Amino acid sequence: MTIRVVVADDQTLVRGGFRMIIDARDDLEVVGEADDGQQAVRLVGELKPDVVLMDVRMPVLDGIEATRQIVASGSASRVLVLTTFDLDEHVLAALRAGASGFLLKDIRPAELAEAIRVTARGDALLAPSVTRRMLDRFVRTAQPVAAPAPAALAELSERELEVLTLIGQALSNAEIARQLVLSEATVKSHVSAVLRKLQLRDRVQAAVAAYDHGLVRPRHV
Repeated sequence: MTIRVVVADDQTLVRGGFRMIIDARDDLEVVGEADDGQQAVRLVGELKPDVVLMDVRMPVLDGIEATRQIVASGSASRVLVLTTFDLDEHVLAALRAGASGFLLKDIRPAELAEAIRVTARGDALLAPSVTRRMLDRFVRTAQPVAAPAPAALAELSERELEVLTLIGQALSNAEIARQLVLSEATVKSHVSAVLRKLQLRDRVQAAVAAYDHGLVRPRHV
């Protein structure tokens, strides 16, 4: 099945470059292009793509607010944020708005294609080292947001709270399983329960929530 993609960037050359890379793959297809966030939101509603490549800095409506509106609409489309720097302060805001990960604009063609595939499968796209470094860098100075309310955390079992904390430390399911002496299948079940109870889209939002609610403390970096 072909993965349908919308590219949102205010630079025509950037959009064209991504289109060339994506359309060269048999299993990927660009179904729409947007040059501002408002148009991106509209195209997602009309075209229902699997993945949106979203620049954070765009006119009319920026990529953060566009992402927030797409997620709030209940769309199943997954958003990948495009940025020039991996420690862009806007990236964390976009992740909090519901993005499933981020990509550097100088990503290699093969890596871009695989990133789209990973995201379309519903997996969050952030390497553990990048997740931890970025969250450490920005959560220390950012204002917390009520991703889930504290009352929602009370719904988690003790084991689920442990799992959420370890997600916040950017551990994979396999690493969590080893640390808690559980099977990966059991960990996966706990992760699913955490996401469901806290109404989070994926483990990226879970990691942000773990920081926002003090389950994980930023390191000095």
